[in-house]
Amino acid sequence: MKKSTSALLWVLAFVLMAALAIYQRTTGPTYPVSGKVKISGQEIRYHLPRSADVGSSKLIELNVPDKNIIGYIKYKRYKSYDEWQIHQMEREGDIIYGNLPAQPPAGKVAYQVYLINMNGENVKLSESPVVMRFKGSVPGYILIPHIFCMFLAMVFGMRAGLGSLYKNDSHLYSHSLWTLIFFAIGGAILGPIVQNFAFGAFWTGWPFGNDLTDNKTLLSLIMWLIAVLQLRKHPERRGWVMAATIVMLAVYLIPHSVLGSEIDYTKLPK
Repeated sequence: MKKSTSALLWVLAFVLMAALAIYQRTTGPTYPVSGKVKISGQEIRYHLPRSADVGSSKLIELNVPDKNIIGYIKYKRYKSYDEWQIHQMEREGDIIYGNLPAQPPAGKVAYQVYLINMNGENVKLSESPVVMRFKGSVPGYILIPHIFCMFLAMVFGMRAGLGSLYKNDSHLYSHSLWTLIFFAIGGAILGPIVQNFAFGAFWTGWPFGNDLTDNKTLLSLIMWLIAVLQLRKHPERRGWVMAATIVMLAVYLIPHSVLGSEIDYTKLPK
């Protein structure tokens, strides 16, 4: 394979990885709900968070310069028999803010935010309640290597998949092997550690649970292991690399944190 072709494939692999990373970041159930509303003739932009560290303060903040506008938060624990509670937001200068009741890791709270002016005009920021999940804080020395390894696994995996289209890619085995190594470190080793810091459990995927993040990592890891073993004995079996790449693409199209850890308060003692 020509060096120019290889360089082009690396660039394409990086672009595909970046596109997948952005997709994962913006489509999952922890990405903030954003938009804008009008009240008293003013436009108010909002970003309602759907994920927070346990013990966080000022979880919900809005820039509302008009002092005649106040905010309320209606909330209750998600998956519970609780009654809705209403809490008035506080103000510091142009910012109004409010908190939600503290929850343990994997606990969730459903909430809606309302703005009300002196004339009684009432504006609801979101049509349906926003669900916020609480998590434990993950140390940077664990989280950063985890993210770094998962990104490298995607880049090398994409490069291997693109290279499998060429019969003369002499680095196909090494690219596939590095994909497997980075998946193993980032997903199978650091991933469960991140999960334990955040939600108090190392593994909530198959066969113990339905966490899609865990399950899709396991599936990708198995496919790349098969591809590497096949290439090691039979270098001509490039189709296994393409199959592993397709599976990787498919699982990364599943938004991050879908069917993730959560507490079902309806099943706990009152």
